[in-house]
Amino acid sequence: MGQVTVFSGPERRRRWSDEERLQILADAFAPGARVADACRRHDVSTGLVYTWRRKLLDAGARQEADVPEMLPTPVFAEALMDEDAAAADMVEHPAIIIDLPRGKRLSIFAAASPVLVAAALKALR
Repeated sequence: MGQVTVFSGPERRRRWSDEERLQILADAFAPGARVADACRRHDVSTGLVYTWRRKLLDAGARQEADVPEMLPTPVFAEALMDEDAAAADMVEHPAIIIDLPRGKRLSIFAAASPVLVAAALKALR
């Protein structure tokens, strides 16, 4: 069963020190870690963790100070397109499948000309 935290009195929000925030960020963005899992462990919302990260990175950029080493810097991953696989996929698998009454099926492949597709759809009216 989950844990419930009840706040009473005038202060109804939790406060985290800078050290606690850095530790949570390091845990959430460690290599191989999942942000949602770290948020559950620390009982913090994912939106708040991403807000902390953005503010930390913005503050580091403005002050020209290095971001702590424990928090990896976001980078873009290189994407490669395999042209042969994409072309084979277009030939083998239909782009659109229309199920008709009585178990009939119309498959339209990506290589089909627009005129042919228009004629087939017009015939279905």
